[in-house]
Amino acid sequence: MSNIHDKRFDWSHIAPITPNLPSTGGEVRTRLEDFIVIEVPRYHPNGEGQHSYAFIEKRGIPTQELIGYLKAIGVPTRNIGVAGRKDKFAVARQWISVPKDYESQLLGLEKLEGVRILELSRYQQKLRIGNLLGNRFEIRVRNPSSEWKYRAQAILNALVDRGLPNYFGPQRFGNQNDNVLEAFRMLEKPKFSIRSRMGKFLMSSIQSHLFNWNLNSRINAGLFQKVIKGDWAQKHSTGGMFLVEDSDVESRRARALEISATLPLHGRKVHCSQGHAGEMQKNILDYFRLSRDAINSLGSGTWRVSRVPINDYALDSHFDGYSVSFFLPKGSYATILLRELV
Repeated sequence: MSNIHDKRFDWSHIAPITPNLPSTGGEVRTRLEDFIVIEVPRYHPNGEGQHSYAFIEKRGIPTQELIGYLKAIGVPTRNIGVAGRKDKFAVARQWISVPKDYESQLLGLEKLEGVRILELSRYQQKLRIGNLLGNRFEIRVRNPSSEWKYRAQAILNALVDRGLPNYFGPQRFGNQNDNVLEAFRMLEKPKFSIRSRMGKFLMSSIQSHLFNWNLNSRINAGLFQKVIKGDWAQKHSTGGMFLVEDSDVESRRARALEISATLPLHGRKVHCSQGHAGEMQKNILDYFRLSRDAINSLGSGTWRVSRVPINDYALDSHFDGYSVSFFLPKGSYATILLRELV
């Protein structure tokens, strides 16, 4: 039976994949500019259309605050478009859109301290959540080990070879790290409903937490670079999914990082995998005492790939340490890569 500690995010619950390689050590996020995230859009506005787009840089401001400011000066919330919400404690560059009739309000974002508009354009449609390829990160690590260069290179080489675990990072689970605990409390209420925006958000934190535990169990079982019969695997080149029937053949593709196992974000439309893969997933549901009715309450559910390729990175030296830059697809967390390094 699970306890309160197990219903909170904890690094001890998610195994790294380079535990035998010495880390670089060091300090991260000592200053805002130590963590830079740059949105990589799926498309660029072409200068024509009914929606005004601004590429903005924000320092120390959550994306939600920008949305709140636009709402306060007359832009209906439903008309404000963003592709993703970026960290507060960072320098972040992202696109935001409004109908062209509200372009003057969009320009007003520069009145906020810490906000600059870097580019203006237009497009035919509103920018929508998830409409991006991913994010480019530039992260400074200060005061690492004197051997940081060799250690960082060894770890990054391992990640290129094995892929990065696609865990959800700690920022997914709330400032006080209690979103999952609060969500379980809600599930226990007799007249529970997730119709509210907050209810849906909290239920998604349970889905994320269970995913992390499932991925952790596979890593501990030596299955990170393998697929087994009954897995749903995903092709990294196309995103297409298929049921694994011959684990030997498909595991060769997995070791080459052509495919990876997917794991459930549990919900009413998503059931456990087949075979041993499904048994591992069911064991975790049993550990958290989640009935089918409770699982159905989490939302519709979907599948999430268990690892992401790392093949575009750079290391640079600084007088007090180093910086690392890399690309991650949307939904993946830079903190997970930093954990392996630092």
